[in-house]
Amino acid sequence: MGGDRAPDMVADGAEIARQKFAAARFLFVGDEARLRPLLDRHPDLARVSELRHTTEVVTNDAKPSAALRGGRQSSMRLAINAVQAGEAHAVISAGNTGALMAMAKLVLKTAPGIDRPAIAGFFPTMRGSSVMLDLGANVECDARNLVQFAIMGEVFARTVLGLARPTIGLLNVGSEDQKGHEELRTASSVLRTNGLNLAFHGFVEGSDIAAGTTDVIVTDGFTGNIAIKTAEGTSRLFSSFLRQAFSSSPRAKLGYVLAKPALDGFRQRIDPRRYNGAILLGLNGIAVKSHGGTDAIGFANALGVAVDMLANGITARIQEELQHLGGDPDAAPNPRTAAV
Repeated sequence: MGGDRAPDMVADGAEIARQKFAAARFLFVGDEARLRPLLDRHPDLARVSELRHTTEVVTNDAKPSAALRGGRQSSMRLAINAVQAGEAHAVISAGNTGALMAMAKLVLKTAPGIDRPAIAGFFPTMRGSSVMLDLGANVECDARNLVQFAIMGEVFARTVLGLARPTIGLLNVGSEDQKGHEELRTASSVLRTNGLNLAFHGFVEGSDIAAGTTDVIVTDGFTGNIAIKTAEGTSRLFSSFLRQAFSSSPRAKLGYVLAKPALDGFRQRIDPRRYNGAILLGLNGIAVKSHGGTDAIGFANALGVAVDMLANGITARIQEELQHLGGDPDAAPNPRTAAV
């Protein structure tokens, strides 16, 4: 029931995903009076779906603490409970991010060796795609958290992006070793010297994100959230400027007709819906956060991310890497269905 266009875009997105993933089954949790007509509109989807009724929802402006106390029968909580009970392999929601993180952490628990889950997402770059985390789950992070994020991001890039040895960068205000606050410098030292066997590049700056300087960008949730939303806003601004330029004169409109095939490819490359679906890494279960403002295509991509996570056994692989990467990440100092 979460998202600006829910529940219509959720059902429509599930229908798109059903056509791509023939083995997928869906558990819809929400108001049956609103969901049943949507499933009736997609009879093939209805045949592979179950509907679990509840009228309670977590609103977008609800504080995570309030959602935890008063949202035990909400659609979000029941969907997460379904994963914990083994009734679903993953939960996907376009609702309140803070509430989803708080509920998922409470119900699914963090994986062994992980202090805090992190939100990881894809980012288009000049070299292809990269992974960035944290995108908003943890406003403040210490060195230990950043090291754990680096390990989780490295495993994610290897298993999902198929990179043999992903490079890792710590987002900082400069690339020099003496730049940044103490927690960043300490995390950098641990990643360089702790025997973790990671391809640690060092510090990267904001301009390195789009350049694809590293395959994994690690930062705290405050910085990561600002970076990703700035990028989204810049993409919309650039698209708006292009539309204005190509409609400014008859000659410009003719140029648009000639350039349309190339522009369509460009638009698809930077379409944020392609990269929709942020993963809550570090939990004992798969939880995917869809952008609240996405449409059916974007939500279908978020469902696809959940399928990829399951197919690659991401939860177990992160736990294995924490144990077998050749070092002790704790050395950093202490200062089956998709439920939608």
